[in-house]
Amino acid sequence: MRVLGVDPGLARTGVAVVEGEPGALRLVHAGCIDTLPGTPNPLRLTALFAALEGLVASHRPDAAAVEQLFFATNRTTAMRVGEARGVALCALARAGIEVTDYSPPQIKEAVAGYGGAGKPQVARMVRSLLGVERIAGPDDVTDACAVAICHHHHARVGRAAAGGRVAVNHGQNRLAAAVAAAQAREAVR
Repeated sequence: MRVLGVDPGLARTGVAVVEGEPGALRLVHAGCIDTLPGTPNPLRLTALFAALEGLVASHRPDAAAVEQLFFATNRTTAMRVGEARGVALCALARAGIEVTDYSPPQIKEAVAGYGGAGKPQVARMVRSLLGVERIAGPDDVTDACAVAICHHHHARVGRAAAGGRVAVNHGQNRLAAAVAAAQAREAVR
């Protein structure tokens, strides 16, 4: 499975394409989509939309995962991130890709085993899980890798719950997926 992970932001959106299965993941692409400061927001959002469309066309992901806006102390920043997130969701949906969103604690738990993990711990685990020594670029790139890895782990739980068929486990349905997986194991016995 090939997953596009997105860490949205107006000035800088981290993107990563990760393929494989948990335990055998490979980083295909990682980078940032930067928009020009001082440019009117509608033009910045249009540039983000176009860049995401191009990324989808060139890498053809099977699924996409986007980080939820979790907490912001500055309302203006939160609004801009929300706008960028909306544009990302729209671009991905328009491309026909199934999109799942995850909260930062869900991403940290999937990658580092603890929802309160710090950025350095998450970054170390991302590098370890992808088998790379470093990920070039700002934290947004590593965060996008973590989002994609999170989706791989959640999708695996969804496949197990569906008896091996591909089923995407939306972040909010983790308990239901775990119960379904337990029921599937019981049915096999």
